[in-house]
Amino acid sequence: MFGAGGINPVSTQQKQPKTLGSPLGYRAFYLLIRSGGRQAAYGLLYFVVAFYILFRPQVRLSCRPYLRHRFPTAGADANWWHSYRMVLDFGKVLVDRAVVGMLGPDQLNVTLHGREQLLEIRNRRHGMILMMSHVGCWQVAMSALNFLEEPVHMVMHQDDGSLERHYYEYAEQECPYRTIDPRGFLGGTLEMMGVLKQGMILAVMGDRLPPHERNVVTVDFLGEAVALPFSSFQLASATGAPIVVMMTRKSAGDCYEMELIREIRVPQGLGRKADAYRPYVQQYADALAGYCRDNPYQFYNFFDMWNNR
Repeated sequence: MFGAGGINPVSTQQKQPKTLGSPLGYRAFYLLIRSGGRQAAYGLLYFVVAFYILFRPQVRLSCRPYLRHRFPTAGADANWWHSYRMVLDFGKVLVDRAVVGMLGPDQLNVTLHGREQLLEIRNRRHGMILMMSHVGCWQVAMSALNFLEEPVHMVMHQDDGSLERHYYEYAEQECPYRTIDPRGFLGGTLEMMGVLKQGMILAVMGDRLPPHERNVVTVDFLGEAVALPFSSFQLASATGAPIVVMMTRKSAGDCYEMELIREIRVPQGLGRKADAYRPYVQQYADALAGYCRDNPYQFYNFFDMWNNR
């Protein structure tokens, strides 16, 4: 059950990783979900994750950069356990995503914290940049935003060779949010500007560098410098739209929480220089670091962020 957006050998390239697993393995999980539900799939998952941790060293290597910064004093034995917990929690997220697609959204309970603040931001009609991260299960939690009654435009693309599906693809439904491909003309910038100028919602990922991204700034994350993109912050400066940092977490067996962590207001007219955006990107990095301290096994960026400056 490990695929795109997930686990790959340690690399400085922030690209879609090669899928681990096989079509047969995925079908086994799908069969368990249809016949026994989420718990049946979890039962198999414990053994599958143990196999990967014991016999696929690239999986442990993929976890190492983050775990070394999150648990700097952990010894070798502890790091094996941390790796197991991290991959197990990631596997549960993938199972939950398939459950929602195959059995319906009522299989999970999503609680939103910050509803009134989101409504207040929407009512300003300056647009909104939802800054998501590879934490929890952002795809499942997106369903909690229906109350805003505004179309969500998501900047994303999927590896063509990935076995992993988005939750709506399991039921052969249409994508519930509109997508903007960053590989398009001018990186999709004109489309993004149009969304914000019309007062709508633009959703982006803040913790991964897209291929060929030039707008990069270095900030501190978990005690060491990382390079993060600041294109979204440029959009905020150009349009006056606020950046709303949202995080999701799996809080119990069938429960997820989605929380508005911080609203970042970027002054207008900052131009193109990276240094002008560093304080605002640092605010996002601080919010993500706080999440990782509270939810150490729910950060799923499996590459070496600290060696990509």
